[in-house]
Amino acid sequence: MSVDLMGFLGVVLVAYVVPGPDFLVVFRSAIEHPAKGRAAGLGAQAGLCVHMLAAAVGLAVIAARSPAVYEAVRLLGAAYLVHLGIRAVLAARRSGRERRSGRERSAHPERPADRERPAAQAPRGDIEPAKGRAPTGAQWRSGFAQGFLTNVLNPKAALFFLSILPQFVDGAGSTTRQIFFLGILDVLIGIVYWFVVVAVAARLRTLLARPKVQHRWELTTGWLFIAIGVGVAAAA
Repeated sequence: MSVDLMGFLGVVLVAYVVPGPDFLVVFRSAIEHPAKGRAAGLGAQAGLCVHMLAAAVGLAVIAARSPAVYEAVRLLGAAYLVHLGIRAVLAARRSGRERRSGRERSAHPERPADRERPAAQAPRGDIEPAKGRAPTGAQWRSGFAQGFLTNVLNPKAALFFLSILPQFVDGAGSTTRQIFFLGILDVLIGIVYWFVVVAVAARLRTLLARPKVQHRWELTTGWLFIAIGVGVAAAA
């Protein structure tokens, strides 16, 4: 097997460094909990594996030559990004309302009934956030699913395996085998990259855990998801 390995590695590294929807998903998940961020990164790479398998068996060729199939995948991906954005914006607004209600409670003298209230019945705003705790299985699955759906519904990922990978394949060898080799290499590089991103995000958790900063972060990333989704849907 003879492939242009150096040229391929250069293209892959540039593709990962340029942030896309999968970067937002992994980074947001890592801010919630590093383990959830790693799950999102693994999910994103699992989505790429689907495109790699499709390209290897020729399904991606069918999708690329069928405008209806490509359009359907593109719109589904755009709708999912908008869905993630709306969820983030709503979460930011909900946390903002809870923070304001907490300030209003602290501005009024504590009533005797409040002092006698058991800790289990404390107001919602006084409950310690769960972000520092170990992630549950549901959180891990949520992170993996978000990363997976973001990439598997991204037609540009399919076109990468269909149009970019063949440029580095030696026509004298087995095309399927070489696509598998390059695709697996791409996936492994991506796993390392996402784990580095998660490590960086973990160092920013303390800063982003501040209520005001967290509120702005949720709003910003939410609107970014919506903007990217709308941009994908509006693209010709």
